[in-house]
Amino acid sequence: MKPLQVGGLRIVFASLFLFLFGLKSMRSLTLSDWKWLGMAGLLSSFFPPFLFAVAQTELDSGITAIFNSTVPLMTTLVGIVLFGLVITKKQTVGVFVGLFGTVALIVAGMELTTDQNYWYSLLILISALGYALNINIIKAKLSHLSPLTVTTGSFGVAFLPALGLVAYSGFFNEIGDSPKMLTALWYLLALAILGTAIANVFFNNLIKVSSPVFAASVTYLIPLVAILWGVWDGELINVYQLMGGLIILLGVWLVNKKK
Repeated sequence: MKPLQVGGLRIVFASLFLFLFGLKSMRSLTLSDWKWLGMAGLLSSFFPPFLFAVAQTELDSGITAIFNSTVPLMTTLVGIVLFGLVITKKQTVGVFVGLFGTVALIVAGMELTTDQNYWYSLLILISALGYALNINIIKAKLSHLSPLTVTTGSFGVAFLPALGLVAYSGFFNEIGDSPKMLTALWYLLALAILGTAIANVFFNNLIKVSSPVFAASVTYLIPLVAILWGVWDGELINVYQLMGGLIILLGVWLVNKKK
């Protein structure tokens, strides 16, 4: 399945699932709400699925997850520069500690997987910047809306462009001739519903009830979980990766630690 098809179908499936539960809540949205939802939707719901799909043609999932862990640092910088975000010294330290742990994982991963094309990591970093902008927009401009409304509206903005790109990719002509593509659709459907639609509702709720920095800091756990899944699947792990994982957990604890 082509990256354009993977990214587009992920958005289409997630959007259709969200429409079942959140379409009614969108009737009360104002023009101002739609302006911010449009920006948030393009930055987090439209472009990243395509960028991730292309990046993973050259990078393993674990490496992709590690580079995606720059989201907390970017969220902090974007929040301070564009949204007047005020964070504590402890949160700042936690962000950089977590980033240090991520760098340790990247270095360790490079030693174990020398066949990766790390230039494609730029696509993940662009996505991470989009996520950072999205988190700050939701907290600063859309916190009065329910997480389901925000998520449904964001994917509603991305739905038609994504559907158009799926059609352009030739998917509807190819689907009948490829049994493997039919099998892949079931996995893509699970990813869209569980890993995209439902996960985004929970994440947007976390943004609503906590700070942008803390909400973004959970991204530090993604590479740790990805590595653990890799170990379960028989992939190698070294002492540097274990140390990096512990440092990441320390960073998340510092971000959330109260006086």
